[in-house]
Amino acid sequence: MKKKKENIDEIKENEEMGKSKKKHRILRGILKFFLTIIILIVLFIGGFIGYSTYKNGWGWKGIVKTAVGATGKTAEELGEFQVLILGISEDISAALTDTIIVASYNPATQKATLLSIPRDTFVGDSKLRADSYDKINAIYQKSGAEGVLKKINRLTGLKIEKYLIISNNALVELVDEIGGVEFDVPINMKYTDRKQGLYINLKKGKQKLNGKQAEGLVRFRKLNNGAKGETYSYEYGNDDFGRMRTQRDFLKEVAKQTIQAKNITKIGGIIDIVKRNVTTNIKNWEEVKEYIPYAIDFDVDNLQSDTIPGDSTRIPARTGLWFFLADEVETEKKVKELFTAQNSTADISTIKEKSKIKIELLNGSGDKSLLNAAEKSLKSQGYTISKTGKNNNTVANTMLINKSKLSEEITADIKSILGTGVVSNSSTKSSVDMTIIIGKDYDG
Repeated sequence: MKKKKENIDEIKENEEMGKSKKKHRILRGILKFFLTIIILIVLFIGGFIGYSTYKNGWGWKGIVKTAVGATGKTAEELGEFQVLILGISEDISAALTDTIIVASYNPATQKATLLSIPRDTFVGDSKLRADSYDKINAIYQKSGAEGVLKKINRLTGLKIEKYLIISNNALVELVDEIGGVEFDVPINMKYTDRKQGLYINLKKGKQKLNGKQAEGLVRFRKLNNGAKGETYSYEYGNDDFGRMRTQRDFLKEVAKQTIQAKNITKIGGIIDIVKRNVTTNIKNWEEVKEYIPYAIDFDVDNLQSDTIPGDSTRIPARTGLWFFLADEVETEKKVKELFTAQNSTADISTIKEKSKIKIELLNGSGDKSLLNAAEKSLKSQGYTISKTGKNNNTVANTMLINKSKLSEEITADIKSILGTGVVSNSSTKSSVDMTIIIGKDYDG
């Protein structure tokens, strides 16, 4: 009888241990889930959507999907998520947006994009009457985030609706919260501005930066007038261009180093940082959470970043203020490259089948470099180029000849990648699915 009681007690003990282990696993899953959500928000601060160092180990995508209550919408149904990131300076008398980044994430293509807008970009109506309030970084002071959003949409041709306003304290606090960030500082940086309380003194090379050092890194533009040392080179991207490049590179590292198992216990602190330093017009978080199961699979190698093209000049010439003038034609091309061709929203099922589509590529432009550029662009999007050659005649317009009843989504995707093309159908039997004749209208 005593032995039977001992067995019963042992069974109960095992059951309790099992429940404890199960509870621990659930708790660990919940912690991972919350970390994912918070990091998703934090990465938006840097203009980056998501990156998972766990994806090969713990198989937690299903846990996250269930925990957030995602309805299971397909990537195509969700479409591309775009948001405007505004970094606000708080240590000067005027509220200026010294960091302006358009960020996007497309779950169908697993592409994310960061496009920096120089703070001195001219967005006024008249160059003859241009003043400091015609710079993009001054619009926030006059018209708030909605005013900046309108100017950015006009400048880029995009239709962004969401914005995040980030205090310049956010990065400082986050870096300190996770114990610093390892980063390869590109040059020696030294700059002093007593009015702003800004003291930058960083040596070139890989090192662990604390919050204040990180702030100095992303705010450094050039040396004090008359100071000797290093500044950003033309090749790297001088002044504002160098600073924007460093910002994007550093934010990528913050993303990588924040999402680590050791930071699960710091969720509370990260939540507080977000609450204190982030303002947004995003109200429908039910929509945002649908992206989370896809975002945790994002590969940092698919992140693309750039700056809108243009030049700095005085307006009016010689006597006026310095402005950055965006090149309208090149800006349109850059936006198309980053937000259209690279983020094409063709049906997810067809995207997976791209490699099975055989394309014959013929050069009718008379320029071999254009054939090579087209081949590279199509291959980068997963298509198979089975044949290349020279067309018998030069043609003015690029032609897309559909030979195997490819869907409209696929033909539209190919046309979007090339940026041009007249689509036609052919009933002639062929070993390829599509023949593309590159015309003179293709600009590579």
